[in-house]
Amino acid sequence: MQILTDDGTVRADASVPDISDERLVRIYEQMRVARQLDERATTLHRQGRIGTYPPLAGQEAAQVASTHALMAEDLISYQYREHGAVVARGLSYEYLLYWMGHEAGNEFLPERNIFPVNISIGSHLPHATGLAWAAKLKGDDTAVACHFGDGATSEGDFHEALNFAGVYDVPAIFICNNNQYAISVPRERQTASATIAQKARAYGMNGVRVDGMDPLAVYTVMEAAVERAKDAERSPDHDSGSATRPTLVEAEMYRLGAHTTVDEPSNYREEKEVERWREKDPIPRFERFLKDRGLLDDEQIDALTEKIETKLEEMVDRAEAYESDPTEMFQHTYAEQTPRVREQQAYFERLERRHGTETFQQDE
Repeated sequence: MQILTDDGTVRADASVPDISDERLVRIYEQMRVARQLDERATTLHRQGRIGTYPPLAGQEAAQVASTHALMAEDLISYQYREHGAVVARGLSYEYLLYWMGHEAGNEFLPERNIFPVNISIGSHLPHATGLAWAAKLKGDDTAVACHFGDGATSEGDFHEALNFAGVYDVPAIFICNNNQYAISVPRERQTASATIAQKARAYGMNGVRVDGMDPLAVYTVMEAAVERAKDAERSPDHDSGSATRPTLVEAEMYRLGAHTTVDEPSNYREEKEVERWREKDPIPRFERFLKDRGLLDDEQIDALTEKIETKLEEMVDRAEAYESDPTEMFQHTYAEQTPRVREQQAYFERLERRHGTETFQQDE
């Protein structure tokens, strides 16, 4: 599905979803926050002030718009590049703490019904299926939105999660952010399927492919998927192929930047390919749409840019002023510490008492 053309006008054969003008502007603003956060985080990494960071430029529309189609009580499970979903639920300086190496960077997410950052590829998909099944068993009016990249579809977790979700007819929406590359491996090397969306057929669920750089199209598809997930009257009918609660959404998009701040994309893709996709950049595309509707002008855009920069500066200052307890690194690997971990913590604490935290860190 596509609603906006590359130049930001509405396709003649498409209709704009029923979204208030206020929400349309808010979606744009949050896409801008995500992009400027991206730029700031990349700079911070180059300055040695945060760890390795995965840029999202080009993927803002799918993340922000899909989150707006959810209700506040709906759960989000994401991989590591969906910063836009976090922005749409309420960005905090604490988010930067995670990328600075602090465990506290994940602690604010449950308040927003978002599960912690997941770095291992695809391992969160079975958990998302389990969460959705639990919601169904409890009778909760809750859907689970699970983000992942195209590379995750090559993992066994993907197939196990979708198979189970289809069999048990769970209220889940699996959002594949197909940005064309799993690090350096192009999509055509991931699967022989013509599309990722068509894989849904094998699991007895609805599959849909959408222009992931068009926020209006993403919202439309996601809104229908959420409604389907929460329809208690639906039941699996695999023989007839009727749509069941779960949906696989393939959001077709492009990662305009590097896989991470330690990646060099010019080693595996040509600049002319990037420029071709840049014509679909969701931010100027949506910006032109809002201008045509009289909802945005250049003065407002300039003011918004300055406002976001000020907010990000404050976030960075707060994050860098944060002081953590280094012994926290021993607390979260196991529910109960093993003897070996207790020994390691005791050894660390002896060194800390002997040298002081600052000296010990310099020695390392």
